[in-house]
Amino acid sequence: MTTLTRPPAEPSPRGKHPHRPRGGFRQWLLEGMPEPAGKRQGPHGVPHEDHKPSSWWRVMCLTGVDYFSTLGYQPAIAALAAGLLAPMATIILVIVTLAGALPVYRRVARESHRGEGSIAMLERLMGRWTGKLFVLALLGFAATDFMITMTLSAADASAHLIENPYAPAALQGQQITITLVLIAALAIVFLRGFKEAINVAVVLVGVYLALNAVVVVTAIVHVATEGSMVTDWWSTLTTQHSNPAIMVGIALLVFPKLALGLSGFETGVAVMPQVKGDPSDTDENPAGRIRGTHRLLTTAALIMSAFLITSSFATTVLIPAAEFEDGGKANGRALAYLAHQFFGDGFGTVYDLSTIAILWFAGASAMAGLLNLVPRYLPRYGMAPAWTRAVRPLVLVFTAIGFLITWIFNASVDAQGGAYATGVLVLMTSAAVAVTLSARHKKETLKMWAFGIVSAVFVYTTVANVVERPDGIRIAALFIVGIIVVSFASRVRRSFELRATHVRLDEQALEFLTDVEQGPIRLIAHEPKRLDSERYRAKLDHARAANHLPEDADIFFIEVVVDDSSEFEQELDVRGFRRHGFKVLEVHSSNVPNTLAAVLLHLRNVTGLMPHIYFRWTEGNPVTNLTKFLFFGEGEIAPVTREVLREAEPLVTERPWVHVG
Repeated sequence: MTTLTRPPAEPSPRGKHPHRPRGGFRQWLLEGMPEPAGKRQGPHGVPHEDHKPSSWWRVMCLTGVDYFSTLGYQPAIAALAAGLLAPMATIILVIVTLAGALPVYRRVARESHRGEGSIAMLERLMGRWTGKLFVLALLGFAATDFMITMTLSAADASAHLIENPYAPAALQGQQITITLVLIAALAIVFLRGFKEAINVAVVLVGVYLALNAVVVVTAIVHVATEGSMVTDWWSTLTTQHSNPAIMVGIALLVFPKLALGLSGFETGVAVMPQVKGDPSDTDENPAGRIRGTHRLLTTAALIMSAFLITSSFATTVLIPAAEFEDGGKANGRALAYLAHQFFGDGFGTVYDLSTIAILWFAGASAMAGLLNLVPRYLPRYGMAPAWTRAVRPLVLVFTAIGFLITWIFNASVDAQGGAYATGVLVLMTSAAVAVTLSARHKKETLKMWAFGIVSAVFVYTTVANVVERPDGIRIAALFIVGIIVVSFASRVRRSFELRATHVRLDEQALEFLTDVEQGPIRLIAHEPKRLDSERYRAKLDHARAANHLPEDADIFFIEVVVDDSSEFEQELDVRGFRRHGFKVLEVHSSNVPNTLAAVLLHLRNVTGLMPHIYFRWTEGNPVTNLTKFLFFGEGEIAPVTREVLREAEPLVTERPWVHVG
């Protein structure tokens, strides 16, 4: 295939970059948005790179502000859910993490290395409208996961601030206001630019893990020196549950309530493009980037597993059960409770500030995940406005949603926990299913069964969590419905846009065009369902008679073969060949009229000659034909082609001609 390299003519002075911002504020708001599809011939859809890739351990800190920050509330959640069995339930969580989630996401990183995650793997396996609807549903769960990460983390940060003994009395009862301020501050960071996010994350994670190590090690030493604490705990535990099998069974039953400790893996693969690879990496096989991401995922999982087990054991043994209840001093902040107890309010305040900072910045990891996922899918499906490719408008939208969620749930960590766990678990279940299907497709039987077992564990965990806390699935359903409604409304609204991201002509098509020395370029639209010579001859005779074309005019047929009508934006490859002695230009696409318009404008731009295209009126009900166009890419071709051209080219004198007879 060859692309003509002659500089394309602009549609018109008025039509030059019609979607580009002009004013100062608008230009700032849409900074970094890629060129709209079809306006220039060349690569499109490449996001603006805000910062260069970094070492895997630095990117680990960016994902770690989400993953590691759960230490701020996970031990308290475990103690509240499992009581004295919290350490055993946490061990089960760690086993699932290391033997289940980690292998799954290492495979996701290898097979979906552009940051699309498991959603892209399932999209490729399903395809067409079924795949699109499935992706929209998964995006709803992803939005639940990431949005609740932002609001829940900010709410927990505000709780740590209010519970600090040095906090001003005026802050009491102001948790909603403080949470909104933290979310707004996070939005300001992204609106200004996120170039230094990884540097900030490295500092926050380093300080936070160091302080947690000090607190946990001190607590473990204290437990070890006070041997009676362990014996008292074990004695009470065996009194309540004399049978070890019963202990394990109860721990398995309460395990779904600890699912928040699994967060972070989806974000880890979402930010994978930020991991520095090897100089020899290619786009199709970035071996260095994949290897770095594997190190990121493994190191984060090992660090978190060690902290989860030790912190759960220490807090369960050292903190009275009543303090974990609602209103207790350890509710949602067990390690902070120990920091104040062992080191005093000075060190405890430093710990609180570190926890507040990392919980606040955990929203940055979630925001980065959202900003990565939404532009990768919805604009490509035509199911979001073009401005969703820009960072700042999306930041404002997500911030407004965060405000609404905070207000609805009164900035309560417990009230949002079910929705958070539901989003996390559904995404992890989809990842496990995706790698299981991938292993099956590649005939890796042993791996298929192994991943199948992991999938079953996640399915059980997800179902148990939904049954226990159905509010999570209700919230996710609202996100899903909202995304689907907005997506299809946007698809209808954008139906008359140019959708071609690139147009290429092969050697034969170029040769056909070269033979046209003087304009215009005449093309007859032909439906490729009837390819017999009589049909071509009848179409040619009708076009000549209806439009008074000269007998010696050089006329082409142009055919659009609709492959997957669910796609919205595509690269177009125009192939030229002769059929029954007639010159034919063929292009495969997701729709007919938008493709014809894009090819006509491309031919005009690269040749300087004005294309004329000839149609016959489509039979049938106009409403039915419009529905066929919206969902199947066909229908009322002639008027829609003209409308797309009118939208793309404001000047009538510069617009390719559409003739209907």
